[in-house]
Amino acid sequence: MQTKQLTELVEEALADLKAKDMQVLDVRDACNVTDVLVIATGTSTRHVKALANNIVVKAKENNIMPYGTEGEQTGDWVLVDLGDVVAHVLTQEMRDFYQLERLWSAPAASGKTANG
Repeated sequence: MQTKQLTELVEEALADLKAKDMQVLDVRDACNVTDVLVIATGTSTRHVKALANNIVVKAKENNIMPYGTEGEQTGDWVLVDLGDVVAHVLTQEMRDFYQLERLWSAPAASGKTANG
């Protein structure tokens, strides 16, 4: 699956369960580990876990096995690694604290969106 289609799959999985404030960042110029970061907020730890799980389920339905997930025990911040696309699903408190968008839009990062 191409990066664009994989990004769309993640976006749809998050939208299905009403993720908040979804951001898609093209980081291929700033990172050699992945091409796209999708960052979204859940309204509670339960919501964060459900959002991340939905990404995993949708990926597997499309014969894509995630490389791994981290953080599903606590649910404050769950990372789903799909290779070319990495999803970060966080509670609002964690998102405010870590400010991933700001980190990845610093001068070393491209700051471009995946779709443009």
